[in-house]
This record gives sequence, structure tokens and C-alpha cells, in this order.
Amino acid sequence: MEFVAWFTHKYVMHGFLWYLHKDHHQGKEGFFEKNDAFFLIFALPSMYCIFTGLVYQDFRLYIGIGIALYGLAYFIVHDIIIHQRFKILTKWNNKYVLGIRRAHKIHHKHLGKEHGENFGMLIVPMRYFRKKYIEQND
Repeated sequence: MEFVAWFTHKYVMHGFLWYLHKDHHQGKEGFFEKNDAFFLIFALPSMYCIFTGLVYQDFRLYIGIGIALYGLAYFIVHDIIIHQRFKILTKWNNKYVLGIRRAHKIHHKHLGKEHGENFGMLIVPMRYFRKKYIEQND
């Protein structure tokens, strides 16, 4: 799922659906963002696969569960841990959390849809975990 999310983030969210993702990079007033619409965009195929997989007892059930579990991971990691939209789990300072936060911070330094980097969420380049990179860029 991480590759699918990376591909979707780079070519869909920073592509033809930029108008939904734009406020996530450029800020806005209030709690909700247009970017939150991606929850529904990804939840619909997940629900479809779960329901049809249950009805026909086939592989679609597992695809739907995979999409839903990645959505849960996205909510916890991206919205709670990285962006801290909910004020819980704010004191996590282990190397992995610091590395993904750092990579996401670099991703957000680009306010437009071009020149982006670090489109992944759970898997980011090792340089964001290295002390030398941290000292140079934090």
C-alpha cells in the first residue's frame, strides 16, 4: 500500500487533483481542509471491496481491508503524529517518528505542486534518520 500511496500522492494529489490537496500545503482557516476529501475518495473503493469480497467470498475482501488499514495508519501517522491535528501522541521523539516528521517537513516546504519530494508516509529515505542530516537541516 505504501507504493500505491506514494504514486497517488505524487501523480494524483500533486497532479490533476491538486485543487483538493493545495490547502494542505498552503494552509487555510478552520479545522477541515479540502484535502480531507481524500478520506472519502479512498474509503469508497475500500468499502466496495470489503462488501463485494464478503458477498462473493473472494480476494476483494483482503484488498478492502488493506486499504482500510492503510487509511487508519495514515490517520494515526499523518494527522495525529506528524501534523498533530489532534493533541494526543505529541511527545513521541523516537528516531523513526523524528525521521518521518523531518521528511514530511521537507515535503511541505514546497507550497506548489511542483518540485515536491518525499511523497511516502511510512517509508522515507534513510538520510532523514541520520544525525549528520539532522544537524544540517533542523
